[in-house]
Amino acid sequence: MAKRKRQASKTSKSTYLKPLPAKGWAIIGGIVVLFAALFWWKDSTDENQWEFISKFGIKLPLRYAVHGIDVSHHNAKINWDKLKNSRTDQVGIDFVYIKATEGATHLDKQFQRNWGEAKRIGMRRGAYHFYNPRVMSDRQVANFIGQVRLEPGDLPPVLDLEVDARKPNDIIVKGVRNWLVLIEKHYGVRPIIYVNEHFYKKYIAGNFDDYPLWLAGYSRTDLKDLATDAHVLFWQHSEKGWADGIKGFVDYNVFLHDPEEWDRLIGE
Repeated sequence: MAKRKRQASKTSKSTYLKPLPAKGWAIIGGIVVLFAALFWWKDSTDENQWEFISKFGIKLPLRYAVHGIDVSHHNAKINWDKLKNSRTDQVGIDFVYIKATEGATHLDKQFQRNWGEAKRIGMRRGAYHFYNPRVMSDRQVANFIGQVRLEPGDLPPVLDLEVDARKPNDIIVKGVRNWLVLIEKHYGVRPIIYVNEHFYKKYIAGNFDDYPLWLAGYSRTDLKDLATDAHVLFWQHSEKGWADGIKGFVDYNVFLHDPEEWDRLIGE
């Protein structure tokens, strides 16, 4: 009996777990934080229901119902009949924004064809102007108006602000404002401003808060911390999508609101 007691005591000592040192607890804590961060990241990306759509070669935020592309002469000659049928069971291309003009004299060489073809196949269309800060805004307005005839159901005009041409901030803001005001007066609809994140913060925020926006952000899974007080209509979330009828990459966009607001935007 005494021998068994001694053996039991020895076994008890060998299986006793010593408390972890502070370093050990720090490692465990770090692992817990890492897993929590991964779960948080997964939840945040899942909120917009991102899913890879092989037909388009990119992930799309399927939380939203309305998706579209934007094109210019850089996309060469588009086969619009193929583009019309570029759809899966889950999602398709519902609208297209087409580059019309740039600066005071430039007309995109594919605009007239693209504009007419979009109407022919029944795709919702809109036109955009690439703004050149070196050129007087009045002349840029005249260029756009001279080329773009809007019809019922067309999307609002867009001012694409991507370059600053090393002009002072106040000059750019003044010119952009003049373009927006004159375009709204001519067409009777408030135009949309397209900018990337940097230009939004530099020129738009605080100056054009009453205008709808189209924001470009390719590395984001959402726009929660950007333009929270602004009315963002469109999000250009990828520049490397595919589409039937278009050679090479094409930009993909999503309308960030419900179908009822989409109908109001296009006047239906």
